[in-house]
Amino acid sequence: MGGAYLQPPDPHSHSHKASSKKPGCFLSKTTCAWLACGFLSLALLHLLCCSPAGSQRAALSPLLQYINNTYSFVSTVPGPGPPVEVEEEERSSCNYAVGKWVWAPGHARRYNATECNVKESHDCIRNGRPDTGYLDWRWQPADGCPLPAFDAAAFLSAVRGKHVAFVGDSMARNQAQSLICLLSAAFPYRLLYRDSGPGPRKHNFWRYAFPAYDVKVSFYWTPFLLRATGKSEDESVRDNHVHLDALGDRWAADADTIDVAVLAAAHWLLNGAIYYNGSRMVGAHGYPELNVTGVGYAWPLRVAYRAAVDRLSAAGGRPRTVVLATFSPSHFEGKPTNDPTACAKTEPYKDGESDMEWMYREVRDVVYDEANAARARATSGNGSSASATRVEVLDVSKLASMRPDGHPGLYMHDHPFANGAPPEGMYSDCLHFCLPGPVDTFNEILLQILRKRR
Repeated sequence: MGGAYLQPPDPHSHSHKASSKKPGCFLSKTTCAWLACGFLSLALLHLLCCSPAGSQRAALSPLLQYINNTYSFVSTVPGPGPPVEVEEEERSSCNYAVGKWVWAPGHARRYNATECNVKESHDCIRNGRPDTGYLDWRWQPADGCPLPAFDAAAFLSAVRGKHVAFVGDSMARNQAQSLICLLSAAFPYRLLYRDSGPGPRKHNFWRYAFPAYDVKVSFYWTPFLLRATGKSEDESVRDNHVHLDALGDRWAADADTIDVAVLAAAHWLLNGAIYYNGSRMVGAHGYPELNVTGVGYAWPLRVAYRAAVDRLSAAGGRPRTVVLATFSPSHFEGKPTNDPTACAKTEPYKDGESDMEWMYREVRDVVYDEANAARARATSGNGSSASATRVEVLDVSKLASMRPDGHPGLYMHDHPFANGAPPEGMYSDCLHFCLPGPVDTFNEILLQILRKRR
């Protein structure tokens, strides 16, 4: 709506009374303006009170979009005078971990996933998902801090000349592919390498370059962060064998070249593995038939994060940022993975509608504990940082737990309803997010972490 319609009369105008009327008019311009305001107010009141929710959204979405776009980017300092924009560094105290999802039409419609070569099972629109309302929400932190929409130029400026690496499981890959799409929608890029081979291997190791800023972005498939053989390398194998005394070979060999590392692991540890120290089996999780010590999942996860952070802290001695991502829970919610009704919701949960299970909260706490322990190790001895490595937490557990609508579900498959009902036993993906989708918010928060003052 044009702002001119609602402009009040200029209080500094000194036009004569006679000039406020046109020949043949019975009311002054001032009176007409106030009557127009009254009619508009009554119309808006009728819309809010007496119209269906769908009609309200359709009518109000342009206004909501304007408000969302305006207040996502600008924060003001209270006091006399005009609003003052706050620099990003001054927002370092914002807590992005808690908040709510608010209706923001079109907020997440920022790229075509097919054009940026995402994993086919995450390209929900290409696969025929008919409802796209999951793209019309943005994350609003609870303390009122704005979370700006992703700015590709700002991100590339923050990491100019650096190597950004995502290391971990398929959620790390989900976020890494989101970042590539967000950046490539605005800037030219080159694919430097991608593993070839059958099945998912082409998505397991890759690297892109953004020449305008001399930035490289890589993904290393290492679901335990540690060296592992078995199922993580070949889905047809039943068991995982994980070596607690060694990091994943491929990413550890490149550690000296990494300037920003985003580490994400937990799902595979929850599912179970057999653990070794050298050639000696030290325990297992999820193998009751083995006569070995049950080690659970939290302790191996601590070992993995600690070893990864220590390796990066010792790599080359140059300034480095290590970001530990918290757990992003799935939304099968007790249903089997082949249940077609799993994660069929079309809107986010409201705050308190669904809480994370205690196990997920425990995994999240492990990340915070290891981040704090890494900072303590860095400052041990003299009270000042003895390491050039900065350790941060990317806490996405709450915001991810509230988005059951953002998963591919059956649309991990190409047009699953093309022949009527989907085939019996078809798997639903209620873990990863559609691209574009809620996982783009992970990178909005990552950008704020990278722009924060050391």
